[in-house]
Amino acid sequence: MTFIEKLTQRWHASGSLLCIGLDPDPDRLARLPLASEQPYFEFARAIIDHTHELVCAYKFQSACYQMAGREAELQQSIRYLQQHYPQIPIILDAKRGDIAISARHYAREAFNRYQADAVTVNPYLGGDSLQPFLDYQDRGVIILCKTSNPGSEDFQSLLVDGQPLYQKVAITVSQQWNKNRNCLLVVGGTWPTELASLRRQLPTMPFLVPGLGEQGANLKALLQGGLDDSGGGLIISSSRRIIYADEGPRFAQAAKEESELINRNINNLRKKLKLLP
Repeated sequence: MTFIEKLTQRWHASGSLLCIGLDPDPDRLARLPLASEQPYFEFARAIIDHTHELVCAYKFQSACYQMAGREAELQQSIRYLQQHYPQIPIILDAKRGDIAISARHYAREAFNRYQADAVTVNPYLGGDSLQPFLDYQDRGVIILCKTSNPGSEDFQSLLVDGQPLYQKVAITVSQQWNKNRNCLLVVGGTWPTELASLRRQLPTMPFLVPGLGEQGANLKALLQGGLDDSGGGLIISSSRRIIYADEGPRFAQAAKEESELINRNINNLRKKLKLLP
């Protein structure tokens, strides 16, 4: 089964467009009741066990684990998810971008070492830097296009031949790099106008949409601009708003409650927009 097939099945089975980002912060973890010698794994496991019915995917932020030398707990968390909830797609948020042997090693890291279903990558070194990822035909390659941060305006909206650079990226992905039908785009929910233009340009390509939560994306505008004609097509990512909804003993239950609230809000708006499958 390909990543896109797995994701599509999960969208339909869960009725959810929500992706929970697992971004463990050591300063915040230190305040949680995690007695284990593997606090990153214990934290992820608790969040997953409480929220697995509410998501279309989980996204692991690799930098949070690598900074702390907790790669083994990242692997352990992914294995746990695969063993207990194998129907849920796993995204490794690594934003890799390099050339030659480095690119090949990064692809092997994501797909062989960590066994992720999909990985985020940076396109700005060109097609040869992404080819090792694209060659994994059953895995998803999620390409940065119009990112959610304010600094994305520094370069991504510059005009190239009369078009914003992010649109040139989208065209290149669609026309040149998506031969295996395993490409997705990262499009920040903080840019609803740009999100809508990209949806018109690419009516069927799935988008990973960060920005809901602490970055302040407007959910209604995000859905109006980003939903495809079937009322789906989005992986709406929220991290800190969910996983740190409570920083006490109830952290996992609070994550579940926040996920339930976000799901209700998403699906109520889909109904109003007449775009709920």
